Amino acid sequence: MRKLKFHNVFFINGTAYAGKSTMVKLLAERHNGIACEENYHDSMLPGLDSREFPCLTYTRDLQDWHDFIRRTPDEYEAWIKGVSKECEILELQILEKLAATDKPIFVDTNISLETLREISDYNHVLIMLADPEVSVKRFFERPDREKQFLYRLMMEEPEPERALQNFRECLERINSPAVYDEFLHSGFQVILRDDSRSIEETLALVERELGLQK
Repeated sequence: MRKLKFHNVFFINGTAYAGKSTMVKLLAERHNGIACEENYHDSMLPGLDSREFPCLTYTRDLQDWHDFIRRTPDEYEAWIKGVSKECEILELQILEKLAATDKPIFVDTNISLETLREISDYNHVLIMLADPEVSVKRFFERPDREKQFLYRLMMEEPEPERALQNFRECLERINSPAVYDEFLHSGFQVILRDDSRSIEETLALVERELGLQK
C-alpha cells in the first residue's frame, strides 16, 4: 500500500491500561473530531478472507473458545503479532478514506512504530504506557464481557489454576519489559500512567503533547 502522510490524524499507541481508549474518545469530543477507538477495524471483520487475514479471522471462525485459552505463550505471542500486522493493513485502508474529511481524527492504533514514522509527523503520535505488570494483574478486574467470558472459560477447565497461570504467562509475554522499552525509546512523545493524575489532567497533558491546546 502507498504510504501517506496523515496530516489531520493523531495516533495514540502504547501498552494496555495506559488510558489510550479514554483519551481518544475525549479528544474527539473536545475537538469536534472523529474517534477511531480500540479495534475500530472490527467493522471489516465479517468480510475478511481467512487466507489473507488468518490471525484476525481466527477468533471469528473459532469453534471452541477453550482452544483460545489453551494456547502456549509462544502461540499466543505469535498470534498477537500477526493480529497487529493484519490490523495495520485495515487501519490504513480506513484512515485513507477518513483523512479526506476536514475534522481531526484520533486513533487508538495497532499501527507499528516503524510505519507511524513513515505516515505521520512526530508531533501527531503519542505513546501512552502503563507498568508491564499492570496489564497482567488487572486483566480480569475489568468488567467488560470479553474478559469475564475468558475467565469463565478458564474456570471450566479441568485444572482452572493451571489454565489461569498459562494465560497469565501469555499476557506477560506480550506485555514484557522489552515491549515497554521499545515504546519508551521510540522517539515519540511518551506519557506514563500515573494514578495520582485525574482524567482531566491527563487529557490536558495529552493535548499539550499533541499541540492541541487552545
